Amino acid sequence: MMSRQKLVGSRGLQGLAVAAVVLVGAMGAGTTGSAQGPGRGGAGGAGRGASENVAPLRSIHVQGNVHAIFGAGSNVLVQLGDLGLIVVDTGTAQNAEGVLATLRQLSRRPVRNIINTHSHPDHVGGNERIGASGQPISGRGVAQVGAGLGARAEIIAHEETLNRMSSAPDGGQAPTPVAAWPTSTFSGKSKDFFYNGEGVHILHVPSAHTDGDSITFFRRSDVIAAGDVYSTVSYPIIDAARGGSITGVLGGLNALLELAIAGEKTEGGTMIVPGHGRISDEADLVEYRDMVTIIRDRIQDMVNRGMTLAQVQAAKPTSEYDGLYGAAPGWSTTQFVEAVFRGLKPVQASQNPARQ
Repeated sequence: MMSRQKLVGSRGLQGLAVAAVVLVGAMGAGTTGSAQGPGRGGAGGAGRGASENVAPLRSIHVQGNVHAIFGAGSNVLVQLGDLGLIVVDTGTAQNAEGVLATLRQLSRRPVRNIINTHSHPDHVGGNERIGASGQPISGRGVAQVGAGLGARAEIIAHEETLNRMSSAPDGGQAPTPVAAWPTSTFSGKSKDFFYNGEGVHILHVPSAHTDGDSITFFRRSDVIAAGDVYSTVSYPIIDAARGGSITGVLGGLNALLELAIAGEKTEGGTMIVPGHGRISDEADLVEYRDMVTIIRDRIQDMVNRGMTLAQVQAAKPTSEYDGLYGAAPGWSTTQFVEAVFRGLKPVQASQNPARQ
């Protein structure tokens, strides 16, 4: 059984509000059949490979209508209700059956909507299997490229996510099967709808982890699915090849903070579920945002002084944080520093974000 600390806490003694979330969820956590262990992938060097280790999936009640599933390759969020399920991200393809079995343990209602936070395989790999198991709430079917209308779940994502999943490099095969592609996209800043008694707010975060990132806010439950804009187990993974940037990551973290409200004595309140790692509250998110800002400002100052990448690496601008975030498989401190360095340009003192 996964420990309370691994799922939710790391800031020493956790407040009662957060501890209650963990305790209730842990007592009700259910194990499905075996599934491939957690990992990251699909970022072209900015991610983690799938593990060959077999590990069970675990579910935990976050709060309100929302549960989380851990161990599927990425964290999966589930909104339960009489109308059916909304699933945010679907894990890797290898874990799809395990996720589906866990969903059936949580509810006998069908999956109605899948929301993808971005295009990486560890977040969309289960789209095809879990989508095919679902049913549209309208009863008229969901349009799928090359297959017409079908009885399946709607897959919602920003249009840049669809572009990344469907674009075939050099005229070759698309990186994702057609059946896994989003069937409903939005191109603006956000998409909103009301479902299972609460508002669901999907907010596009441009050029953060990728160019198609979205965060999903279940308003009445007061739970946010952050995707890979936020992680408690690594430095921000910046997939520059797919439009990611350090500036966008910080913009995304600040957007999360605008939505989150702390509970009593700054503990609890809005719960944020990252793409990888433990459930967090606003105080956890502030610590992470401040860490990223400090490192960005240090590297920006070095760029302004004309230092080379090798000199910046040797200066170790992340040193005091490496014990917490520098050991993530597939995304090293060296890769993070390089991604930040290459995303910054020299600026004058009046424009330097470190001086604002």
